[in-house]
Amino acid sequence: MSKYQGSCFCGTVKFQVSGAPAAMGYCHCDSCRRWSAGPVNAFSLWPADTLEILAGEDQVGEFHLTEKSYRKWCRQCGGHVFTDHPGFGLVDVYVANLPQLKFEPALHVHYQESVLPIRDGLPKMKDMPAEMGGSGETLPE
Repeated sequence: MSKYQGSCFCGTVKFQVSGAPAAMGYCHCDSCRRWSAGPVNAFSLWPADTLEILAGEDQVGEFHLTEKSYRKWCRQCGGHVFTDHPGFGLVDVYVANLPQLKFEPALHVHYQESVLPIRDGLPKMKDMPAEMGGSGETLPE
């Protein structure tokens, strides 16, 4: 079974995920953009029970604007580490924090909020796939 280790910016919070991600892609929603301080957020979604915090668990801070996303960061350096999505049983480990993971994005979500159009041939979802409670509607590239 594959294991991928990551950490926060300063290395205080160390973690790993095991197996394979459930999905990888790009999120263009306003919340992810503001949280990541970038025009788009690269995500890797994992079953929540595959995440293990190896060090610094007491230094993990949490904030949630909604009950859909519990965003986590390191209290020492402020580095963002992952986001729990309890309603889906998934955790989003930011791709930048998993240097050994080969990023293979499959789609873009919340593309109607995009501020950085990306023409890569991947499906552009208006919101989320129907399987995750979204409309399943795609937008033109």
